[in-house]
Amino acid sequence: MRIARLLGTVLGTTLLTTTAVLTAPAQADTAVAARGTVTLDRPALRDSLDAVHEAGMYGVFSSVRDGRERWTGASGVADVATGRTVTPDMRQRVGSISKTFTAVGIMQQVERGRIRLDAPVGDYLPDLIPGERGREITVRMLLNHTSGIGDYVLSAFPSLTQGSTDSLDEERFRSIRPAELVRMGLAAPATGRPGAVPGSYSNTNYVIAGLLLEKVTGRKAGAYLAHHVIDRAGLRHTYLPRTPYIKGPHPRMYESWFGLLDPPRDFSVYDMSWASTAGSVVSTTDDLNRFYRALLGGKLVGKASLDEMTHTVPVSGVDYGLGIYSLELRGCGRFWGHDGAVFGAGTIALSSRDGKRQVALAQNLMKYQELDENGRPKLHPIDDAIAAHVVRALCPDTSASGINHSRLTKNLRFDQLSH
Repeated sequence: MRIARLLGTVLGTTLLTTTAVLTAPAQADTAVAARGTVTLDRPALRDSLDAVHEAGMYGVFSSVRDGRERWTGASGVADVATGRTVTPDMRQRVGSISKTFTAVGIMQQVERGRIRLDAPVGDYLPDLIPGERGREITVRMLLNHTSGIGDYVLSAFPSLTQGSTDSLDEERFRSIRPAELVRMGLAAPATGRPGAVPGSYSNTNYVIAGLLLEKVTGRKAGAYLAHHVIDRAGLRHTYLPRTPYIKGPHPRMYESWFGLLDPPRDFSVYDMSWASTAGSVVSTTDDLNRFYRALLGGKLVGKASLDEMTHTVPVSGVDYGLGIYSLELRGCGRFWGHDGAVFGAGTIALSSRDGKRQVALAQNLMKYQELDENGRPKLHPIDDAIAAHVVRALCPDTSASGINHSRLTKNLRFDQLSH
């Protein structure tokens, strides 16, 4: 089946697929203040966000910062049945952006001397990862996806390998323990030798990281992250859910699965235990900007830890550090962050290294693309529109018009699909 071939080659690098399929737009016009200082072009940001909705996205919302200036916007509907509009303050399941939160928690414990990055994970979790793997795989390899451990997603949702979405509905209210997710990942074919590069993106790594965090702190990972990462960063609307329901205002989240679900199905009520510390965080676009600003500004971990986090290796086509990746835009600079997706919800957050220039964007329709004869998703007008908005937000200067299109695509598409 075309879906099965797609998943077999790509899902190992993803939590699920997001539509942050960014290619640079043909132009990136700018707004320049009287003294030559680049500033937010609010009408252009508004127009570019509307273009995402006009291209077919149900609802999209975004937060952009340039120093102390801030812009938020929303376009489209949160509920296609009622026509309820999407608003900029809505909560969203942010998928694998959760990995940055988990990595911060681990690095805090490294700073306390409870974890050593280059120690074998078997030293801490001998029963979970016994034998040779436990001796060879280090904590660092978990965080930068060079462990060689496979992904558990196809085992958790087995119908996907047969071109069916039945598992998505059947498992909607299933509660699954992290150790079971790890068992599935360890049983999957290895993606390479421990430490080998390029690495291969695997959600199992970050479920293990969450269990490691619990082992050394004696607390549930969600409780630790809430107190030491989320609260410390000053986030007001971010949390790890305990039920299938999202608290506060949020859009319905629609999944198309490349046309198998027609019309797209609402998955806004879902037990997120299957994503665990790899992808279950709920947040807002404004909170995500605040989070990455706090992280890159040294408020969550020290300089040495941040240097470790921003040391990258090639992983599934991107430059990946420890829970964070980098994206180089020629003529504009390097940006840091993550993207993520779950059924029906996609999010991306990127920041300049000094935290002054930021964008976070969320959408409520996923895998709307058609597949080509090789089972790969074709570019959709939505993809171009999202790219234009993100580049508009990050690179308002005319120099950004020279961005290397293929490099941008390679980084943010995770080899045409992202997690």
